[in-house]
Amino acid sequence: MTSPVNSAWSSPTRVRLAGVAVAAAVAAALTGCSSSSSDSPKDPLAGAKAGGDTVVVGSNNFAESILIGDLYGEALKAKGIKVVYKPNIGSRETTYGLLKNGTLTVLPEYNGALLAYLDSKATPTSEAATDAAVNAKLDPKLTLLKPAPAQDKDSITVNATTAAKYHLTTDSTIADLAPVGKDITIGASPEFQTRQQGLVGLKSVYGLTPKSFKALDAGGPLTDAALKNGNIQAGDVFTTDPTIAKEKFVTLQDPKSLFGFENVIPLVYKSGLSQAGVDALNALSAKLDTAALLDMDAQVQSESKDPLAVAKAWLTSVGLG
Repeated sequence: MTSPVNSAWSSPTRVRLAGVAVAAAVAAALTGCSSSSSDSPKDPLAGAKAGGDTVVVGSNNFAESILIGDLYGEALKAKGIKVVYKPNIGSRETTYGLLKNGTLTVLPEYNGALLAYLDSKATPTSEAATDAAVNAKLDPKLTLLKPAPAQDKDSITVNATTAAKYHLTTDSTIADLAPVGKDITIGASPEFQTRQQGLVGLKSVYGLTPKSFKALDAGGPLTDAALKNGNIQAGDVFTTDPTIAKEKFVTLQDPKSLFGFENVIPLVYKSGLSQAGVDALNALSAKLDTAALLDMDAQVQSESKDPLAVAKAWLTSVGLG
């Protein structure tokens, strides 16, 4: 069973950097739900460390991380690699340490959020620079593999009515909204009003000044509901929020990377993964884009499907199962 989705689904960076005491995180892991995978122990931290012929795939305690962990594990199994799952462990404060000491072999990560954890002052200007900065700060026993095009990050997303009115599609950019800013109310967390990754940057980077701003939440149910009901025309919604697909919202492209880089990427304990395993995960990442991840998230979080079954079906559909 997956962990419940946080009802206030915060920014990928903020939520994955939430300060959680290690003891509390481990306690949560010990009482967490068991994996969707049949070979997982009830205690996600039980069993031997990574090594030998077994790859240990972990995940943090939120639904998308568990799903991506299942994708990684099943892709490895398809290449004949023995896999044990340790899902729903806790926050990065716990799982990063478990990778360093060899308890885990592979963990789903997000390059921008991981960099912020390792170096809060870093301000990379490209995906490649983000990955390079992470690798420069990583424990020497760890490494990043290739990033997926899939990202889970803040976005400016409009509701279906607004998209139709202004002829906005998934190929449209934030700049395309700027000419009609005088008619637009944007909803987001209160902090969005004063942040560069908010109204300040929307104006300086894209020339977008909305008619008004409505203080809601950080990409959570209040923002989703306000968009759905037309109380706002645009909002800060995270790019893999299942509500986007369910309500036919349109997420605008961010070609100038105002909202940074949050690519899904495998973080690996070097000595625990063979070259065949590296190749399998890199092949998976090459095919995993945001649309595919959004669709799978919707199946798991909105339709209550088993994440392991969803992962297997997608891998088969792209020739990796």
